[in-house]
Amino acid sequence: MHCPFCSAEDTKVNDSRLVSEGDQVRRRRECMSCRERFTTYELAELIMPRVIKSDETREPFDEEKLRAGLLRALEKRPVSIDQIEDAISHIQHSLRATGEREMTSRMVGERVMSELRELDEVAYVRFASVYRSFQDLSEFRAELDRLEKKGSEKIRD
Repeated sequence: MHCPFCSAEDTKVNDSRLVSEGDQVRRRRECMSCRERFTTYELAELIMPRVIKSDETREPFDEEKLRAGLLRALEKRPVSIDQIEDAISHIQHSLRATGEREMTSRMVGERVMSELRELDEVAYVRFASVYRSFQDLSEFRAELDRLEKKGSEKIRD
């Protein structure tokens, strides 16, 4: 780390602490040349995998596209912005945790549906109807039946 005062390369770390919910490290440093002290912050650079679309094109993961899809599905539903932001974080974390550099849009969609199922069942069905391109009422009914079956299984547990 270069000293911001004299540009010397030799600096010493005097103290390190976790900040910002453990996502950053704050370091107090001292320049060995001019003896000035300064603070640095380290943040891990986590790269999201690229998304392989159904037509085989590849594009960078787009958090705004994810947020827009969730907001559209959750429109007029009793879900707070904090819950939506938590869901986005969970989805991103699970995608990064795969360790893959690329993943299909289908995998991303499945993660989104999994989060929506936990957040709000109506939003889940809204998203699933568009994502899975339900062609008629019977497909919609089948998804509702699956959801209802899972709900009754939770009650028994």
